[in-house]
Amino acid sequence: MVSSVGKRMFSVLVSILIGYVLVLALCRIFESRLIFFPNYPDRLGGDWNPRGLGVQDVWLAADDGTKLHAWWIPNDAAKFTFLTFHGNAGNVADRATVYEFLKGTPANVLALEYRGYGRSEGKPSERGVYRDADAAYEYLVNTQGKDPKTIVSFGQSLGTAVATHLAAHHEVGGVVLEAPFASASRVARKFYWFLPGVGLLLRSQFDTGERLKEITVPVIIVHCNQDPVLPFQFGQEVYGTARPPKDFLEINGQCHEEASVIAPENYRAALRAFLRNIERRKPGD
Repeated sequence: MVSSVGKRMFSVLVSILIGYVLVLALCRIFESRLIFFPNYPDRLGGDWNPRGLGVQDVWLAADDGTKLHAWWIPNDAAKFTFLTFHGNAGNVADRATVYEFLKGTPANVLALEYRGYGRSEGKPSERGVYRDADAAYEYLVNTQGKDPKTIVSFGQSLGTAVATHLAAHHEVGGVVLEAPFASASRVARKFYWFLPGVGLLLRSQFDTGERLKEITVPVIIVHCNQDPVLPFQFGQEVYGTARPPKDFLEINGQCHEEASVIAPENYRAALRAFLRNIERRKPGD
């Protein structure tokens, strides 16, 4: 009798283990769909002709030939240019208010759409979005003639990993990370806690924490203390991995990529102080 019960329990445990392995395998197979959401809520939704923003459509080509769309938003009073990497889902047209805010610091803005997002071609991947960022950077330096020291790598949510990767591999003046996370595995451990080991299976790393250790230019972390998507704790963790000089701006309220909407004055003051610090830095600092 005991032997029969033991066999049934063993059989159940084996079935659970097999099922769990299958779930992990499916997560690996469909990883891209679990990470990137280019069609949510609407790939081409939003206002593509925002009034008063002075948007110029720019078409770029990544080094693998993928055709990319971006917005070039110039400001005649600008000393700096924000190279912006948006968060997951949507497109640049969904974020016109963010670019209007950045332009008003004052600054130029180049807002990139990753491959597979908005009007850009291709399918998104970690390596792919890094290539897209490289193409945008080369456009600013080679076509617009911008001094690398005046380029600020700006990322929101998923885009913080892209902004950090770019700054670790190219010369920039500073880095702004709004609602960042340390790595893809850290996010997986937080939100898929019921699937032990899922973080180890991810091909995509988005390892912001490690890349920040390579960056010596000024960094500012911006995070809402009631972020409903990526916990405020994530921003604190990222700040802990960054090298000085660094700053942390806590936004009081519930937001994810909307810090410039709910606290524009505080955010603007912090950004202007950040840009002044970049301007005062001497070569070699």
